[in-house]
Amino acid sequence: MGCLGNMIWFLCGGLLSGLSWILMGILWCITIVGIPVGAQCFKFAELSFFPFGKEIRYGGGAGSFLLNVIWILVTGIPLAIESVVLGLILCVTVIGIPFGLQHFKIAKLALMPFGATIERI
Repeated sequence: MGCLGNMIWFLCGGLLSGLSWILMGILWCITIVGIPVGAQCFKFAELSFFPFGKEIRYGGGAGSFLLNVIWILVTGIPLAIESVVLGLILCVTVIGIPFGLQHFKIAKLALMPFGATIERI
């Protein structure tokens, strides 16, 4: 299911979502201070392109919290809104529900990316 799900996902919003993460990563990498944030965006772009078979674990400490607050104010809200809208559109049909749920997973990640790790399941 993972391989087939990822192929269909790529066409049902995964390409758009992944390109959005890459664009945000490029914008963050313009400044030297933003390079670590941009690198994190590129890691999550891979998840956005192919999310099936992967799980997100949340953790982190005070540093992650501070970066997440800055992230939400600067970049997180537009990425989260994009994923929620695509998820709602896909959840209209029964066939699209698994893909919509993946968009909601990425929307949560868009609000709290620091301290999160991606694990293969």
